[in-house]
Amino acid sequence: MASEELQKDLEEVKVLLEKGTRKRVRDALMAEKSKIETEIKNKMQQKSQKKAELLDNEKPAAVVAPITTGYKVKSSNYGWDQSDKFVKIYTTLSGVHQVPTENVQVHFTERSFDVLVKNLNGKSYSMIVNNLLKPISVEGSSKKVKTDTVLILCRKKVENTRWDYLTQVEKECKEKEKPSYDTETDPSEGLMHVLKKIYEDGDDDMKRTIDKAWVESREKQSKGDTEF
Repeated sequence: MASEELQKDLEEVKVLLEKGTRKRVRDALMAEKSKIETEIKNKMQQKSQKKAELLDNEKPAAVVAPITTGYKVKSSNYGWDQSDKFVKIYTTLSGVHQVPTENVQVHFTERSFDVLVKNLNGKSYSMIVNNLLKPISVEGSSKKVKTDTVLILCRKKVENTRWDYLTQVEKECKEKEKPSYDTETDPSEGLMHVLKKIYEDGDDDMKRTIDKAWVESREKQSKGDTEF
C-alpha cells in the first residue's frame, strides 16, 4: 500500500478515536493506529535505503592501482663464509625485512641457486650464482631474511669439507693468476719466469731496478768464476 493511502487511513483512525467512547472499540482503534504507524515508518525507511543505494550506484568506481614489481635489478654483491655443514651467502638489500615473506624467493639446484626479491622499493632484485665449487643438498638448503640482509644457507652435500672458493669459475680465475712452477724443471727457471712477469708488468723505475740487480748479479758471477 502506498504511503499516501496509509497516511489517509491513519487520519481516519485518529478521527474515530476522538469520537469513540467504548473501551473495546478504542483499544481496537489504538492497535490499528500503531499498526499503520509502523507500516508508514517501514515504508519511509525502505524509501531512504533505496535513495542511498541509487546515490552509491551513481558514484564513479574506485580506481584500484595495479601492484607493480618495477624493473628488475641484477645483483652480484655478496659475501660468504662456511661452517662444517653450510656455505653461507650474505646479500645486502636495504629494507628487505619489511617486504612480505613470499616476496623473497630462493631456488636451489645441486650446483647453483638464484634469489628473487619482488617489489622492494618499487624494484625487483635478482641474483644468480652458478657452478658452485661442490654439490649441495637441495632439500637441506634454505634462506633467512634478516635486517637489510638475505642469508642463503647452502647445505654441503659432503659435510666437514672445506670450500676454498664459492664457484668453479672463481677457482679457475685465481689459479690462472698464480705463477706456474714445473717441479720437474730447474727451480731457477720458475724464478726467471716470475722475474720476467714482474719486469713486463712493472713501470720504468721497476725495470731499471731489475736491470741494475741483474747486471750486479752477472758481475758477481763473473768474478766468482775468475777467482775459481
